[in-house]
Amino acid sequence: MRYQTFGRRVGLRVSEYVLGTANFGTGPTATGAEGARAIFERFVEAGGTTFDASNIYRNGEAETLLGELLGNRRDDFVVITKYTGSRSHEVRPGTTGNSRKVMIRSVEESLRRLRTDYIDVLMPHFPDGVTPMSEILSGFEDLVRAGKIRYGGLSNFPAWRTAGAAVRAELTDPALLVGIQTEYSLAERSAEREILPMAQAHGLGVVLYSPLAGGLLTGKYRRGESGRLTAEGAVDEGGQRAAVVDVVLRVADEAGLSPIHVALAWLRRRAGLAQTSLMPIVGPRTIEHLETYLGALDVDLDPEHYRLLDQVSMIRLGAPHEDVAAALSHGTDGDRSLLDVPTIPVA
Repeated sequence: MRYQTFGRRVGLRVSEYVLGTANFGTGPTATGAEGARAIFERFVEAGGTTFDASNIYRNGEAETLLGELLGNRRDDFVVITKYTGSRSHEVRPGTTGNSRKVMIRSVEESLRRLRTDYIDVLMPHFPDGVTPMSEILSGFEDLVRAGKIRYGGLSNFPAWRTAGAAVRAELTDPALLVGIQTEYSLAERSAEREILPMAQAHGLGVVLYSPLAGGLLTGKYRRGESGRLTAEGAVDEGGQRAAVVDVVLRVADEAGLSPIHVALAWLRRRAGLAQTSLMPIVGPRTIEHLETYLGALDVDLDPEHYRLLDQVSMIRLGAPHEDVAAALSHGTDGDRSLLDVPTIPVA
């Protein structure tokens, strides 16, 4: 497994895969304690160092299991965890959201569950619609000074809010905002409109969740299997998403690979082309799933396969991106491109 810094702002080193812990715990779709241990140890054996958690995963059980597994090797690893949601069945205003009060309370509880005295990267899980960004950054600053977190980040925030926060952090302490989390896959490329260009411009690391689009890109829903999307009633494969799955399955068949290998290989190639670090979260429920994900680290598709995948999954960037591209390529002054250097007569 390769390593990179978490963006260009800081020297925090992370593995190219991030192990998601949302399935760590008990329940019909969970790993169980022994399964979590097997997955953790195999990931570490393969060179993985970076873990993604949240205070709400498995009602806190995921963080508890992760803390047990980290043990006395804690300093060898990077732990990203998140807050915003409540683990209570009754959502109360005092225990949810992104306020300083909720942030500090959640950090204290996460530290106890993780059996550690610091969190590497803390992120609000979602914007709450009311907490000012200045309050979030101020809370990060207090926690960094107290030694309870090392860095701050943002998960699922729109690009315009993150960009404003990035500028504030650049002027005070870059550690207050080093990276973001967003959804990104062959089936969901919306982040290319604003979020990824913004992250590249500000040197933010990007953790990518749902790299297999909730199992859609594996083709399992076509085989009649159930998964996260069936539970959410969101399996609809109509239109472009169906076409994307068609091409993934076709490429997998031609290359003699699994659809998972194809989807992750495409994502790793995109990461290689990016101007900042892109790290997919893999969230296996079984050791077999993890082995398949790890197998994708050695896969490189043919250029034609990458072209087909790029083409079928391409999204419209919309205005102003398409207007600017058209102006630069075709020009607005007859046949002259806006990038043409004007001819200056020599006297």
